[in-house]
Amino acid sequence: MARNRQTAADKFDDEHYPAYTMGRAAEMLGATPGFLRSLDEVKLLVPQRSAGGHRRYSRYQLRLAARVRALADEGTALDAACRIVVLEDQLEEARRLNAELNQRDRAGERSVATASDSS
Repeated sequence: MARNRQTAADKFDDEHYPAYTMGRAAEMLGATPGFLRSLDEVKLLVPQRSAGGHRRYSRYQLRLAARVRALADEGTALDAACRIVVLEDQLEEARRLNAELNQRDRAGERSVATASDSS
């Protein structure tokens, strides 16, 4: 068995494991399979394919789709809703990186201050 193969238990915790069929995913979202296909067409979601060629979605992808669906339900055009979701995620990642860099800077400043105090 290959080292990078997931056990059944690992798949339960993996938010990127493509566990949901299109029908089940659409049902969970309260959407149609066509809605999910449209997200594939605009490349927001690129579902994995089963051996038979059927789309399979992960929990992560379903969370993205749910966010787009909420915006679309409020009257936002699909392409705009997808762009908003992408930009929100990029902003969150930029804020996370900024906080991490600020924390490193503060740690570096403390190190320099401690070194100069001991001289």
